[in-house]
Amino acid sequence: MTEHPVLPAEESVLTTVDEENLYKKSGKIKKKHYKRELERLQEELVRLQMWVKEQGLRVVVLFDGRDAAGKGGTIHRITRRTSSRVVKVVALGKPTEREQSQWYFQRYVEHLPAAGEMVLFDRSWYNRATVERVMDFCTDEEYQEFLRSAPEFERMLMRSGIILVKYWFSVSDEEQERRFQKRSNDPKRRWKLSPVDLEAQKRWVEYSRAKDAMFTYTDTSNSPWHVINADIKKHARLNCISHLLSQIEYEDIMPGPTELPDRQQDPNYERPAINGQSWVPALYGSNPSVADVERS
Repeated sequence: MTEHPVLPAEESVLTTVDEENLYKKSGKIKKKHYKRELERLQEELVRLQMWVKEQGLRVVVLFDGRDAAGKGGTIHRITRRTSSRVVKVVALGKPTEREQSQWYFQRYVEHLPAAGEMVLFDRSWYNRATVERVMDFCTDEEYQEFLRSAPEFERMLMRSGIILVKYWFSVSDEEQERRFQKRSNDPKRRWKLSPVDLEAQKRWVEYSRAKDAMFTYTDTSNSPWHVINADIKKHARLNCISHLLSQIEYEDIMPGPTELPDRQQDPNYERPAINGQSWVPALYGSNPSVADVERS
């Protein structure tokens, strides 16, 4: 059995469930075990969040990879139980005309964390080495300058005390195409499928070459790329969160359950009539009546 890098042996499905019962015949983790492990990891993320805030740490996590590799879904699971005031998500759109005239890293610097914050970049400054390079959104000179500058920029961040973790979500061409087709067929997901996504699929090999070159220049000993096998989304989420928790030393400062104070009572207080209030129509359930308010 594989021991979890963070969770105690008696709490992780890796050590409490036999492998034959942990996975389906397809090789995917069973839903009940996935949910149990994810909930336990999310509890641990809350502990990490509290430590980051208490100690005034500054953490930056980059999520890069091909389109439909599952970056956004993993970020969503990380932030589901954490505070948006501490764990913040940055997903920048197309640069404005003004931003295009700035130093390339400038618009990312604006979103770097203050003390007690963790910033998750849903795509990062590495857009220049991948999407912009493949789609000809930057010049050869701008691209080469980025490859020279990125490692020094990251060394500068780490020298300032920022903890930097970089993830690359790797997905096969067959799985990416399957996810694109699913997005196309589902009106709830169709907004995720952009013309750039479709063009990137047509330029799959160019994208691979761009990623290989990016790794050659920026996969350094002090700021390595951590590659996530993202063909199975649930596995990718669990693996990424587990690894992230192992990258930052933290202590458990979670307070115990809080005893609630007695609710204030004032027999002289009278609630105003609710008849004149604009209640949202109760399509599901019902709104309170005058009698309900009087009883409360």
